[in-house]
Amino acid sequence: MSKSVLVVDDSLYMRTLIKDALSEGGYSIIGEAANGEEAIDLAFELMPDIITLDNILPDMIGTDILKVFKEEGLTSKVIMISAVGQDSVISEGMSLGALDYIVKPFTSEILLGAVAKA
Repeated sequence: MSKSVLVVDDSLYMRTLIKDALSEGGYSIIGEAANGEEAIDLAFELMPDIITLDNILPDMIGTDILKVFKEEGLTSKVIMISAVGQDSVISEGMSLGALDYIVKPFTSEILLGAVAKA
């Protein structure tokens, strides 16, 4: 059965890129969110297997969203995707439970590899 994915990014262009790559990779896109509040609501409503999470959203940062997921016991695997590639941000994301951290720009191979590991 194909794994379900929730795509979170404030850029429609990035969401489309991620959705297209994952759909071609055989994943089922069950939702998308453009901000943190939407991401949290949809994560608990849809319970996806995997969430791709942008770190910089209009209302929240991804690491704060990860804290909510962790506190509320969400079981979805999270892969962070961000243009911010500082080690401190990456290690904070990983320490909060992100399985992987992809720095933009990235190739669909990198994305699919990270999602496959999840």
